[in-house]
Amino acid sequence: MKKSGYRLIKRNYKTPFGEADIVMEKDGFTVFVEVKTRSSTAFGEPREAVGLKKRQKYYDIANYYMSIEGEKNISFAVVEVLRGKINLIENAF
Repeated sequence: MKKSGYRLIKRNYKTPFGEADIVMEKDGFTVFVEVKTRSSTAFGEPREAVGLKKRQKYYDIANYYMSIEGEKNISFAVVEVLRGKINLIENAF
């Protein structure tokens, strides 16, 4: 992600609403990143594991972050790790 212009802000960002895997910044956006790793697609693609409940958790985490850091432009991304290959899904939800 750094090669794509992202700057790391926090890893394993813990809040009362849960933990964001990574918080990064790119092009004026604070990006909350969920990392999903799978060894196979037997139960679906890694991105499919980011359902409504997980997305709502990330919205709550982002709102908490902004309550501390101030209003920000935010975005959400998913990083899939499957069989050693990494796929970044920007603006995932």
